[in-house]
Amino acid sequence: MLFDTVARQAKLIGIKDVDAVVLVPGANMVYFTGLHFHLSERPTLAIWADGQLSFIIPELEIPKLAQHPELEARVFAWSDTTGFASAFEAAVRELKLDSGVVGVDGQTMRVFEQMAFQSAGVTRFQNIGRALLDIRAIKTPREIEAIREAIQISEQALRTLIGRVTPGMTEREIAAALSRLLAEGGSQDEAFTALVQTGPNSALPHGFAGDRPLERDEFLLIDFGGKMRGYPADITRTFCIGTPTEQMQAIFNAVLEANQAAAAVAAPGVACGDVDRAAREVIEKAGFGQYFIHRTGHGLGLEGHELPQIASGVEAVLEPGMVFTIEPGIYVPGLGGVRIEDNVVVTDNGVEVLTSYPRRLSLEA
Repeated sequence: MLFDTVARQAKLIGIKDVDAVVLVPGANMVYFTGLHFHLSERPTLAIWADGQLSFIIPELEIPKLAQHPELEARVFAWSDTTGFASAFEAAVRELKLDSGVVGVDGQTMRVFEQMAFQSAGVTRFQNIGRALLDIRAIKTPREIEAIREAIQISEQALRTLIGRVTPGMTEREIAAALSRLLAEGGSQDEAFTALVQTGPNSALPHGFAGDRPLERDEFLLIDFGGKMRGYPADITRTFCIGTPTEQMQAIFNAVLEANQAAAAVAAPGVACGDVDRAAREVIEKAGFGQYFIHRTGHGLGLEGHELPQIASGVEAVLEPGMVFTIEPGIYVPGLGGVRIEDNVVVTDNGVEVLTSYPRRLSLEA
């Protein structure tokens, strides 16, 4: 396996007041077992209890699990013919889940899966979703290296793309070209569907690429990322092919200064809300405060959005190994928007900015 799942499972011991942990397909299962299963109507669950890994699993998925004998996982299999109830009953009985507290991620476990445990005799559950996210928030050197690789591939793709973009290309055409370049560059996947927004469309923080053609002298916002070994890059740059107006340049300058201010403040022990405040104060001072309408950043890992949350009022503090985005933005309806997003990792005394793509608005001198 690419990552040490045994070491990761050992971290589950630190979760208080639970006797077992149940994971459903998704980022948590990948993190703690290394296995990708499709989330479907067929329940597939990993159970960590007494230092051992077990699975409630449909028969059709057993060959995938068998490819990983190093997990030494116990199997409670079920078939489409017999249904899954007996597998839940066997797991609850043999793992003694009915006599303890079962920790579950309340954001990912589905109601029918919890009801199946209840029918099998489990009476006490505890939502440990935050505890799981806290574990995943501290990245190991191997995780950080995967993110570095994703960033390098992504930035090279963007560099090539920008050399080919011309007025008249549609947002959809630019996004498709970027996807091809990511794949050609070795990206194993895309972190998300690239957001390419032109002109007034760039005032929508989460807009999608459409059929609007790019025009000269307007904003071109590109938010994208490749993925390596399951870990993504998440980069935004805003350009203008041609000559930006004074207002456009002023907006860009304010966002860039806000980005730099947030990075300068971030360090171990600093509250996430203080990082957000550093960026927000710059934009407010520049007179654009009402147009900064989202948080300054979010954690980056197996999921594109995880802890830490760099937002107003968040008292949780940064710790070494945390990876997150710094992405202040200004969005003016009718004109457009600017977002500059970098990826950083918390070091022992500050942050290292992992992204290096130039932050310059005009693409023509």
